[in-house]
Amino acid sequence: MREMSASEAARNFSAVLDSAEHGETIVVTRSGRRVALIAPAPRANGGAVLDLFESWRGHPAFDDAFESRVNAARKSVSADLDTDPWRD
Repeated sequence: MREMSASEAARNFSAVLDSAEHGETIVVTRSGRRVALIAPAPRANGGAVLDLFESWRGHPAFDDAFESRVNAARKSVSADLDTDPWRD
């Protein structure tokens, strides 16, 4: 996974898109902090996604409380925690 600054990504955006099209993932940073991820677009079609959801139907982990557990997990994390403590 390649990392580049937002300025560098802006100057070379066409090349960044070419890299993503060829399977590479690029992390974009601003002032040393991760702000975006440019990655290849998924190639799955709607039918494959529907089949996956159907295979999950009735799974005990996906009960009525699932949404509240996901929301609680989202509230417990912060983008500020996703920093590199060793970076100057």
